Amino acid sequence: MMTKRFFCFLLSMMAATLLTAREYRLWYNRPAMTWTQALPVGNGVIGGMVFGTPAVEHIQLNEETIWAGQPNNVVNPKAKAALPRVRQLIFEGKYKEAQELANAEVMPVSAGKNMGMPYQPFGDLYIAMPGHADYTGYERFLDLDNARTVVRYSVDGVRYEREVITPLGSHEVIAIRLTATEKGKITFTANMTSPHENVLIGSEQLKVKSEEWATATLLGVSGKHEGLKGKVRFMGRMAVQTKGGRVSSSNGNISVVGADEAVVYLTIGTNVRSYKDITGDEAQQSRDRLQRAMALGYDALKALHEKTYHHYYDRVSLDLGDDLYAHVPMDKRIEQFSQLNPQPSQPDNHLVATYFQFGRYLLISSSQPDNINPANLQGIWNDKMFPSWDSKYTTNINLEMNYWPSEVTNLTELNEPLFKLIREIYEQGQQTARDMYGAEGWVLHHNTDQWRITGPVDHAQTGLWPTGSAWLCRHLWEHYLYTRDTAFLRQHYPIMLDAARFYTQTLQKHPTLGYLVVCPGESPEHGGKGRPSPLDAGVTMDNQIVTELYSNVLAAAKVLGDNDPLLATISTQLTQLPPMKVGRWGQLQEWLDDVDDPKDDHRHFSHLYGLYPSYLISPFRTPDLWKAARTSLEARGDVSTGWSMGWKVCSWARLLDGEHAYKLIKDQLTLTADTFLIFGTVKQRGGTYPNLFDAHPPFQIDGNFGCTAGIAEMLMQSHDGCIYLLPALPSVWRDGSVKGLVARGGFEVDIDWHDGRLTRAVVRSRHGGKCLIRSLTALKGKGLKRTKQQGVYELSTKKDADCVLTAR
Repeated sequence: MMTKRFFCFLLSMMAATLLTAREYRLWYNRPAMTWTQALPVGNGVIGGMVFGTPAVEHIQLNEETIWAGQPNNVVNPKAKAALPRVRQLIFEGKYKEAQELANAEVMPVSAGKNMGMPYQPFGDLYIAMPGHADYTGYERFLDLDNARTVVRYSVDGVRYEREVITPLGSHEVIAIRLTATEKGKITFTANMTSPHENVLIGSEQLKVKSEEWATATLLGVSGKHEGLKGKVRFMGRMAVQTKGGRVSSSNGNISVVGADEAVVYLTIGTNVRSYKDITGDEAQQSRDRLQRAMALGYDALKALHEKTYHHYYDRVSLDLGDDLYAHVPMDKRIEQFSQLNPQPSQPDNHLVATYFQFGRYLLISSSQPDNINPANLQGIWNDKMFPSWDSKYTTNINLEMNYWPSEVTNLTELNEPLFKLIREIYEQGQQTARDMYGAEGWVLHHNTDQWRITGPVDHAQTGLWPTGSAWLCRHLWEHYLYTRDTAFLRQHYPIMLDAARFYTQTLQKHPTLGYLVVCPGESPEHGGKGRPSPLDAGVTMDNQIVTELYSNVLAAAKVLGDNDPLLATISTQLTQLPPMKVGRWGQLQEWLDDVDDPKDDHRHFSHLYGLYPSYLISPFRTPDLWKAARTSLEARGDVSTGWSMGWKVCSWARLLDGEHAYKLIKDQLTLTADTFLIFGTVKQRGGTYPNLFDAHPPFQIDGNFGCTAGIAEMLMQSHDGCIYLLPALPSVWRDGSVKGLVARGGFEVDIDWHDGRLTRAVVRSRHGGKCLIRSLTALKGKGLKRTKQQGVYELSTKKDADCVLTAR
C-alpha cells in the first residue's frame, strides 16, 4: 500500500515538474507598488498596465494613436542655404563653429519648429472593491503562454480572481473578468480618469443586440506641445456584463452589487485615420468597438484571443531546463540572477528562456499587422504626458532594434506596422530632401513620430544625422532575404532606390582623402577624443550604412531585373566610399581620423553597426576587421544602459563568444530599483525592472527586443552565407532545445543539444533548394554533403519537407 501511494506521489510530482517546465510566466506574491512593477497587456491598439491591488484595481491605459500635436513636418527654411557653409567648416576642422551655425540656421527648433510630439496616455481604470483591503493568499502573474494577467487572493474565506486580456483578433478592447468561489460576492465601482486637461465624464446607454447597457464615457483631446496644439480627440467607453447582481451607472461610475461574476469592457476610439488624416469619429469608433466585443462575449473573445496569440507565439519554443525557481517572485529572481545565482550549480536558465519569450510577447502585444503605428520607444505602454524622449521613434538604433527579433523568432507579419511607417515617411521625406538639401529621393534623420516628421530634431550634435532612411531600408531587404517574397520587394524597391538616389546627390568629396562621404554626419550621439562637437564627415557608421544600402539596392535590382540608369551611379559611388580602418590601438576606427579613446564607454558603439545588425564584418570574410571590432567592444565595457547591453548581447554573439554574450545577459538582467522616486534612497542603473521591462533607465522597450534577438543569435545565425548552428552557446546552457527559429533563405530550424554539443537539428525549407550548414559538431543526414570548408556542409532541401541532421 505504501509502495502504491509513493508511486502515485512520484507520478504527481513528475507531472508537476513537467507542467512547471512548460510554463513561462512572471509571478509575484504582492501587488505592484510602481508602474514598472505592473504587468503589461496589449493588442497593438490598446495597452494596459495591471497593478493587481485587491482593494482598488488600477489599470493604466494607452491607445496607439493618442499623441500630442497634429499633422506637420519640421524643416528650417534656412537650412538649404546654410548647409554648404556647415560642410565647409567641418572639412576645415572647425567643428564647434559648424555646430553653432547648424544649430542657428539648419535645425528646425531655431526657426520655431517643434522637436517631435510625445506619445501620451489615455488615462486609468479603477475598480474599487469594498472590504478587500484585508486579504490573504495573494498572487498575481503574467501568463506568457496565453497572454493574460491573473490576480488571486482571499477575503473572509472567499477566493477572488481577476483575469485581464486585451483580445487579439481585431477586437480593440480590454476586458477584465471578476469571479469568486461563492455566489453574490462580486461588488465594486469602476470609473475612468485621465491626466489630460478638460476631459468630459458622462454616462450613456448602449444597445448590444436586443439589450440596453449602461456605459460610462470619457472624452478628451491630446496635449499641446512646443507650440503645436493637440488635435487628437479620444473617447473611452466602458460597460459591465454580469451574472446576477445589480448594475447602475451615473456620473461616469458603474457600480455592481452582489453579482456572481462580472466582466468590465473598456474601449477607446480616436479621430486618427492616418498620419495626415484626423477626421475620424472617436465617439462612433469607441461605440462600435464596444458593441462588437460585448456582442461576442467574454468566452468567445478569450477563445479568439488565445487562437490568434498561439498562431504567433507557438511558432518558437526555447527550453533551457526546468523552472527550478518557480516559487520565487520574479523581482527576487532577477535580483539573485545577476549575483552569480544562489546556487551556481543550478543556474536560473529558465529565467533567460522566460525573458526571451517575454520579448516575443511584447512584440505580439504592441505591433499587430493592421496597426496604424509600429511599436514606439515604450511599445504601447506609457503613463506620462511628456515621457522621456517623447516615447516616439528614435531611428539611430532604437526603432530598428524593436524589430530585430521579428524575422529570426518567426514573427514576420508583425513587421507590417514598421513597413507602413517606412512607406509614409517615404512620402514626407521626399519633401524634406527637396526643401532642406535640394535633392531628389528621400531622407529621414534621427527621429520621427506619429506625424511622420523627417527633418532633424533636437540639436545638431544629436539630430543632424541624415542616414535614418538608409538604415530603415535594410529592414525591407532583410524581409526579402528571410521570405523571398518578390512581390513585397517589388512594392518596396522604389523606396530603397530613392533612398540611394538621395545619397548619390548629397555625398561630398572629401577635400584631402578623396572619398565620397556623408557631411554633415555624426556617430550617434558623441564625438571623437578632443573634438568639440560630434559633427563630422565620413564617420564609420554612415559609411557602413550607405555601403549596405547601395549593395542591397544593386542586389534587389538584380532580383527584379531592373535597369534603372541610377544603378550605374550607385555602382560607381560604391567603390568611392571610405573603407573601414583599424586604428592605432587595434580598434575599429569610429571616425575617418584615428581619434578613438580607449577609455570611451559611451552607450552607442555605432561603428560596430557593420558587425551587428549588419554583416559587413565577418570572422570568415574580414578577420582583421572582426578582431578590431572585438577590441573596440572590449574597450567599450559591458555595463551600460539597458538597450546598449541588449545590443552588446547581439554583438558578442556575432563575435562567436557565448560566454561574454551570457555575461551581458546577466548584466542586463540586473534588478533596477524603481522605488527611489518614492523613498529617495537608491539610484537607478541600467538593467531590468521588476516587471522585466528594460531599464535605460527609464523604461525603453528596445532593450527587451535587442536581448531577445541576441539570444536567438547565440543559438543560430544565418547572415554569413551559412546557417550556423549553436555559434555562441555558453557553457551554462549545458542542455536544451530551440524550435522554430527562422534563417535567411526561408528555412525554419530546430536544434537540440546535450552537454554543450549539438545532438539533432531539423531544417524545414519553405521554398526548397540548397543551403549551407555550419556546425562545430560533425553532422550526418540525408541530402547532406561535406564541403571543402571545415565544418561547412551543403544541404539539399525540398519545399515544406524536414531535413533531419544528427551528430556523427
